[in-house]
Amino acid sequence: MTDRPVKRVLVIVPFPMSADNLLLRQAQTQGMAFGPGVEFVFRPVKAGPVNYSSHHDFVLADVANFEAGCRAQAEGFDAVCIDTMSDSGVAALRSVLDIPVFGPGRVSMLTALMLGDRFSILTMASRWKPLYKKALDELGLHHKCASVRAIEVPPDNQALLSGKEDEVFPLLEAAGRKAVEHDGAEVLILGSTTMHQAHAWLATRLPVPVINPGPLSYQIALALLGAGLTHSRVGYPKPMHPRLDMLEAMLVAARHA
Repeated sequence: MTDRPVKRVLVIVPFPMSADNLLLRQAQTQGMAFGPGVEFVFRPVKAGPVNYSSHHDFVLADVANFEAGCRAQAEGFDAVCIDTMSDSGVAALRSVLDIPVFGPGRVSMLTALMLGDRFSILTMASRWKPLYKKALDELGLHHKCASVRAIEVPPDNQALLSGKEDEVFPLLEAAGRKAVEHDGAEVLILGSTTMHQAHAWLATRLPVPVINPGPLSYQIALALLGAGLTHSRVGYPKPMHPRLDMLEAMLVAARHA
């Protein structure tokens, strides 16, 4: 017999943060039916961009998330999930890991198309729109995205929506109704895992499915594990000359700087 859980999932949090703020990220697993013997470990990156609002940030985010998870398989994890809709680091991690690696961006968009014909994204600020455009470009799904509706409230990647519920939740609800009634959305996607606290409110008030991207990515990763599937090695070939020690040294130096 062993005390090891049946499945261990590493969730990479894309910002350095305190233990208290990390708890707000971990709360994404609450109320979800993952089955027995599943452990989620939330790990912040050592260093990274202050926010994810430009292509400058996307490059730094890829490096930060890649470094945080590149040894996950050797550490005994069964899957890796990235806690950002940008899916930063997913492709790089797939090149060095055989275990499933998922981000909530692609997962949310592709799942939305199993629930309806067109989807809209609800987001905090228009500055995040390049993040969604990148994913839509890569997937060729612009024709399936009815709209991206922003409420223009400054996002907080540390405290999330805590303390702003009375302001933010009604704004998101109103934006969701416009997406459905005016834009033709049949499914809604929360535009960030930092918005997960609004999901229960919106899901009971809006007339279409509302996707909570973080927990959905966890469920997809576990489902693929159960089916014995992982990413294609043809699509994500292993590096000829891995430089993981160099990568770790870069992030350690960045953290100290």
